[in-house]
Amino acid sequence: MTKVVEKHEGSFYTGEYRNLFKEIGKTQEEINSRLQDSWEELFNGDENTRIFYPAGEDEGYMLDTGNLDVRTEGMSYGMMMAVQMDNKDVFDRLWKWTKKNMYMTSGENAGYFAWSCALDGTKNSYGPAPDGEEFFALALFFAHNRWGDFFPPYDYSVQAKELLSTCIHKGEDGIGFPMWNKENKLIKFIPNCEFSDPSYHLPHFYELFALWANEEDSQFWKEAAAASREYIKISCHPETGLAPEYAYYDGTPNNENGYGHFFSDAYRVAANIGLDYEWFRGDEWEREEANKLQAFFADKDPADYRRYTIAGEPFEEKSLHPVGLLATNAMASLAAAEPDSLKWVEVFWNTPVRTGVRRYYDNCLYFFSLLALSGNYKIYMPKED
Repeated sequence: MTKVVEKHEGSFYTGEYRNLFKEIGKTQEEINSRLQDSWEELFNGDENTRIFYPAGEDEGYMLDTGNLDVRTEGMSYGMMMAVQMDNKDVFDRLWKWTKKNMYMTSGENAGYFAWSCALDGTKNSYGPAPDGEEFFALALFFAHNRWGDFFPPYDYSVQAKELLSTCIHKGEDGIGFPMWNKENKLIKFIPNCEFSDPSYHLPHFYELFALWANEEDSQFWKEAAAASREYIKISCHPETGLAPEYAYYDGTPNNENGYGHFFSDAYRVAANIGLDYEWFRGDEWEREEANKLQAFFADKDPADYRRYTIAGEPFEEKSLHPVGLLATNAMASLAAAEPDSLKWVEVFWNTPVRTGVRRYYDNCLYFFSLLALSGNYKIYMPKED
């Protein structure tokens, strides 16, 4: 039986990152190979595996293979993957395509990014999705910290600061809406609504925004980190650990149109809890939550994952993204306290990337879990002058 390493302070303070694949007996050579091979499959592979596509001489996009569009979710995820892998070419291709096609310069959403575009760059919608903006911002800060700033739009830190300022100050002139509720400091599902999505809550990102965003906004981001940790607590079921896709500000499920259940969006909560615990030791409650989630799924076959109420009652509807769910449950092992948590890491190690039509969302979550469980989902601090 492989034992769990003793608790250590968060990676932000120590600079150390757990390698759970080593803890289950994999060699560093095997781990490095797995990470690089998976990158090649997703970014340079054939039509059955790849989700990144070059466009022109210096652009590229992440394809939502199930919906045949390009989303800020995927573009920002791809940028985070690229900066973690130290691949500036892919990062810049994605960012240029994003700024060229998704950025909105007029209307109530000016300064945000259109959440969905056609493959030719035509906007399918003129509304934004805040999960894209927050990933864009941290990926840009990490790019600045790894590579420095260059000419626009590759002045990464400038772009990140401008975006975050827009996210919280939008609407102060009477035009548009902010992405965070200014009173309770909670991220919204979309700017012009007053409810949230638990999987959007990234307190470990906000801790870094407090350091690197505009100085006048530092206190807001500190408070947002604390507020999000509390919100995740009240939106996750106290017994199963399951979170709804959408929830009201009091944490109760928002079941309008069926989004108050545990389904695709909500899978990300487990990953977010794992990474927040690894980076900052955000809250000891996260260990309890990770244990509950893993316990709920312990007797369930991924081939039979379903939609569930947050109390754990199954629907007939099967999960659209079982590989993604398995990956995020494994990533929760960064926080889980039970020795059995490493069983999830072994199951994940033995699971290949998803192929076929629905592969995009699963494999985004898959690659983030690979990074995190190998100790390679890192905080990149600014270089000293």
